[in-house]
Amino acid sequence: MRHKIFGSLALSLALVATPSFAQEEEASGPIDIEFNLAGVSDYRFRGVSLSSKDPAFQPSVTVSHESGFFASVWGSNIASNPGDDIEVDLTLGFEKEVGDFTLGASGVYYLYPGFSDANYVEFLGSVGSKVGPGTVKFNVAYAPSQDALGNDDSFYWGVSGELPINNTPLTLVGSIGVEDNSFYSKKVDWTVGVNADVAGFTVGAAYVDTARTLGDPNAKATAVLSVSRSF
Repeated sequence: MRHKIFGSLALSLALVATPSFAQEEEASGPIDIEFNLAGVSDYRFRGVSLSSKDPAFQPSVTVSHESGFFASVWGSNIASNPGDDIEVDLTLGFEKEVGDFTLGASGVYYLYPGFSDANYVEFLGSVGSKVGPGTVKFNVAYAPSQDALGNDDSFYWGVSGELPINNTPLTLVGSIGVEDNSFYSKKVDWTVGVNADVAGFTVGAAYVDTARTLGDPNAKATAVLSVSRSF
């Protein structure tokens, strides 16, 4: 397997296998626990398939505090590797509204059971704001030099947004990002899609494409379908 650093969410959208497909719900107390079950037709991370273009099942649980701190565990099946063909993301972070902006910061440990040589840590930050009826978020990610990353620093920066369509259950979503590390030189990925709330489920469809991938077959353009539900 080629390491995840090659690749959604890290700028990734829910419909392209970002570790969160959850619908926002009002917390009933200082601590909120949310479970999410999701399935995607192709696990794309920053435009690159980590499931060899096969479907993936992606459960997660998030514990959040009213202060803005949160912790989550997210998992997915991935393409064949020397380990157990599983990825587990452990995240600690903080998100808070400050005036007209939503600020976020987190650290993620990407864990590959049975293949610890692929494990690595990444730090992420974001600034989001409402723009009319929609929202826009700027994202940046930095992973310091580690063995799993070819002993080189990795950078990713981009922007994502969503726009609800009035009087419909539909929301337009999109993203574009640039990745620069020892595997890719200024690789570009972008996504355009739509999500819909259907009978308590979130159903999505998106077009995902990349550029400057040196012919990587797992980075070719594709349509990704997704379905998820939170509890």
